[in-house]
Amino acid sequence: MPRSQPRAASRRTAGHGLVLPPRTATRLRSDLPSVAEQVVAAITDEVPAYQDALSGSMGDNIRNAVQLALGGFLSLASGRRGVDPRTPTAPAVEGAYQLGRGEARSGRSTDALLSAYRIGARVSWRELSRGAVESGMDAETLARFAELVFAFIDELSASSAAGHTDELATTGRVRQRLLERLAGQLLDGVSAEAARDAATVAEWPHPTTLTAVLVPQAQLRPVLTAVSGATLALPEAPGVEEAGLLLVPDAHGRGRAGLLRAVEGREAVVGPPRPWLEVRASYDRAVRAREAGLGPDTEADLPALVLGADPEARADLRAQVLAPLADLRPAQAEKLTETLRAWLLHHGRREEVAAALFVHPQTVRYRMGQLRELYGDRLEDPPTVLALTVALA
Repeated sequence: MPRSQPRAASRRTAGHGLVLPPRTATRLRSDLPSVAEQVVAAITDEVPAYQDALSGSMGDNIRNAVQLALGGFLSLASGRRGVDPRTPTAPAVEGAYQLGRGEARSGRSTDALLSAYRIGARVSWRELSRGAVESGMDAETLARFAELVFAFIDELSASSAAGHTDELATTGRVRQRLLERLAGQLLDGVSAEAARDAATVAEWPHPTTLTAVLVPQAQLRPVLTAVSGATLALPEAPGVEEAGLLLVPDAHGRGRAGLLRAVEGREAVVGPPRPWLEVRASYDRAVRAREAGLGPDTEADLPALVLGADPEARADLRAQVLAPLADLRPAQAEKLTETLRAWLLHHGRREEVAAALFVHPQTVRYRMGQLRELYGDRLEDPPTVLALTVALA
């Protein structure tokens, strides 16, 4: 990937024109191990993120890197050139860039990194300026030396910041692809072992449950920012046009209310929470609800989802249980069907049936008499009552 470009001001070391006297350069080079040690000690003491990071071999590596950077600086200030004469600080800048990438991989922020550079600049200047003065450097040269020190540190810090940014961008894209692949595998129903392995590779701590949420693609990002950061996202939901998919972790129990608030007004459909390895069931229900024009909460639409699970079977059942009305005039059959449905839903309470139908209770009594003549004892038969309730619900 293309590198992030440090700001232009970070290249003030080019063409600086300062050449340290040999006596000063020799003195300062002999001080480098001590300066590097003091820089690392100050960073460890003043930057909490580095308090445990600079011990052992890691601390030795950092000390060597600091000493190498300071050595590169002295080569620059002494008029010596590196491999590329156009960029005498190239090796140190490259090292700083790689340091930034390594810090990003270690999980430390640019704030910690730049704080370390500021402290390093302060301690380096304190020690280098002491050696320069003791070696007889005059005030004017010392001022130019100070400018070069801080310009050099600025160049290194800018390069490290660029490396940190590039590493986050690279690892972010790679991890996003791994997470998207994991989401696809869960929907495909891979084995538990394969799913756990994929979660480990993606550095995704698996939750107890996952809830599938279908969201219009234009609303995907706003919803994603309002839910858990561990949510798995697919920009295109498999088999669903113009919809993205979110698999939201641990949005069960009280957490579901928060999820529903997050999708309010977004034309989303929220499936039920399911064990994370069984999220396909949540996705399938969300898809069915969306196709039926239901939502956003599939848990509130369970009766409609059950009744709509097999429309053809329900139509056949309706024709079967209403067969006794088949020979009636359509208008009469419709009235009796409405009355029978209300009678079933209100458990035969005549006053409530009449209120639901906006008719007189005597009308209900008359119509139910007709229905009993047509159905006979079957209106008292539990299997028939169940079939009628399902068919007419």
